Amino acid sequence: MAPMTGPTPVLPLHLDGVHDKDGFLERCARDLRFPDWYGHNWDALADCLTDLSWWGEGAAPSGYLLRVRGWTAFRDAAPEAAAIAADILSDAVTYWSARGTPLTIWYDDGPDT
Repeated sequence: MAPMTGPTPVLPLHLDGVHDKDGFLERCARDLRFPDWYGHNWDALADCLTDLSWWGEGAAPSGYLLRVRGWTAFRDAAPEAAAIAADILSDAVTYWSARGTPLTIWYDDGPDT
């Protein structure tokens, strides 16, 4: 298989003020512009992260980058929900890696630049 070329699309997920599962799932829907079929539950999150057709149009990317801001505060406020979310994100990274189109999750709690 030939390597994919093109820019790596980046989407931000801002978790500022998110303190529970419902808030996390709603913020994913809003920030990541999930499709209308997104069901606001863990299974639907996993489905969206393994079908990135909603991510956007354009040239075939060399991979995807999801930039997560405010993860530490979310994890501290809702450790069980954060653990489940982290597992789903990790599973999506593994899924895309096996397909030659990496998905990178960047947990960035630094200042906005």
